[in-house]
Amino acid sequence: MCEMAGVMETEEAARNRFQSELEFVQCLANPNYLNFLAQRGYLREKPFVNYLKYLLYWKEPEYAKFLKYPHCLHMLELLQYEHFRKELVNAQCAKFIDEQQILHWQHYSRKRTRLQQALAEQQQQQQQQAPPHGNPASK
Repeated sequence: MCEMAGVMETEEAARNRFQSELEFVQCLANPNYLNFLAQRGYLREKPFVNYLKYLLYWKEPEYAKFLKYPHCLHMLELLQYEHFRKELVNAQCAKFIDEQQILHWQHYSRKRTRLQQALAEQQQQQQQQAPPHGNPASK
């Protein structure tokens, strides 16, 4: 049993809440979903905005380590601002964010590939320069 805001919560209920909040937070990485929420008026509702504020605990390392989509934390942070929430009603805004995410991941992938290739080449050069084992000069 866990105590949350003075209410006892079973381990199963806590696990279900954790899973639901994890899934929801990760959905925030999708700008089209944010546009959907904005167009339906959720982002103008005070209880929903309070819920978004509550979810900021996912930025803590002990929770963030469970996330597969790190962009969701940036979007969660931006959703704290009323101006950003209002702009998301515009489909062009969501499209722009989506395109920027794609560009970021393409750049990240290319940069990571280049870094991995450079590391592999460096390791190969080090292996070629290393003296062979059983060198007669060391006897």
